[in-house]
Amino acid sequence: MLGYVLKSLSIFTGKQVFILQRILVYSHTTTLRQSVKTQPITLFSTVKLTPPLISTKQFNPSVSTVRNTSFFNKLPADSLWKGVTSVSNAGKKRGRGRAVGKKMAKNLNRGQVVGVGKTNMLWPGLNSPIIQGRELIQQKKLPDDPDREAKLLKLRDEMGAFRLLRLSPLERGWSGPKLPGRSVGPPDPVGEDNFEGFDTIVLEFKIVCNMKGNLGRTRRTSAFVVTGNGNGLAGFATGKAQLGMTALRKAKNRAAQKLMYVERYNEHTVLHDFFAAFGKTRIFVQKKPEGYGLVCHRAIREICKAVGIKDIYAKVEGSTKNVQHVAKAFMVGLLRQKTFEQIAEETKLHVVEFRKERDYFPQIMAKPSEVKTTKAIDDMDLNLHLNAGKVVSKRKKGFQPNESDPSWKNHIAKTERFRNRDQVRVNLLVEHGEVRSFLADKYPECRQIKFSKKMEES
Repeated sequence: MLGYVLKSLSIFTGKQVFILQRILVYSHTTTLRQSVKTQPITLFSTVKLTPPLISTKQFNPSVSTVRNTSFFNKLPADSLWKGVTSVSNAGKKRGRGRAVGKKMAKNLNRGQVVGVGKTNMLWPGLNSPIIQGRELIQQKKLPDDPDREAKLLKLRDEMGAFRLLRLSPLERGWSGPKLPGRSVGPPDPVGEDNFEGFDTIVLEFKIVCNMKGNLGRTRRTSAFVVTGNGNGLAGFATGKAQLGMTALRKAKNRAAQKLMYVERYNEHTVLHDFFAAFGKTRIFVQKKPEGYGLVCHRAIREICKAVGIKDIYAKVEGSTKNVQHVAKAFMVGLLRQKTFEQIAEETKLHVVEFRKERDYFPQIMAKPSEVKTTKAIDDMDLNLHLNAGKVVSKRKKGFQPNESDPSWKNHIAKTERFRNRDQVRVNLLVEHGEVRSFLADKYPECRQIKFSKKMEES
């Protein structure tokens, strides 16, 4: 029966033949087991299994695709190492991976510039800009550097261990080795004109993102700098680029193209007190004598160094963390300063200065062309006039626990007659030239007695 079935398999297809083959093998093994159970063990050696005879001409084996590529040969080595050693953003927020990156592999590309090899050449567009200022740079050969190989080997030897950037205390920024507050040198020369005596200071250095539909989130570096010569000329600008050094170069060159001249009083402070605002930032600036110093916001301090201002007091209200608004408000206030002649013409009054080093002796700084009459002069406050009616907000005086004490009330009663003594003394010196009573004309003895030492003749 088995042979008869095998002979008639040629009428079936390949898939049907495979199914019948499995059925016949199962039935054959079942018959064998039954025969082993009924017959003695000595007859087991006489049982022979005949494999099914199936023609291979009509059998179609299935073909499976083999994948010769994997995750490890699709990405470059840098991406693979980053995936193994880096920490996700969520992990960084939780404090993981603080020591990641301190052990670095040697980067053999460091110290080598594209286009510069054993033969030192200047290639416009490759290792130098095509246009510098208004000049077109030409290709030329530079002098060879005999120490190039030694410098590369020394640089590679130093890359073995992680070292923090060491700067001198005078070169550090506002927060250690970070760029804000640090000097990046003068702007690039334009043709034959060099910016001698100029210095550029970084005020803000951050990463900005822009979301687009086709490119996704693109990142760039933004740099906000101020440059000046310390003698009245200064300018500020913003530069953006993919690389940080490119953004700094753009910013300082743009700032050099937007220089502004600022008037100063005796080359050390502002002309007068003023108020300035930009956005939500408000600044009150006060004129100070020599030796006072720069008591102000750190961004304002760097701008003052670039301009050449040495003594001011500035109070910033509102938004103090927006460095660009603080810098713009201060520069607007400097440019809106008025000279003494302009103030005299606006108010039609004499501009008189009182200084402590002259014992508050009045000095006329400017005279108007037309003076107001005595009857037309109103009570004017020069600071309110210059500050556009703005007043500095002061903190409320806190409650003193001894105000209800009887001894405190006795102290106030005893010192009441002396509360305005200093101001009265100044007013008397200004009006009469001496400290005197209002009864001095009638009673000459109501004057301040001046004691003078007489040198005894030996």
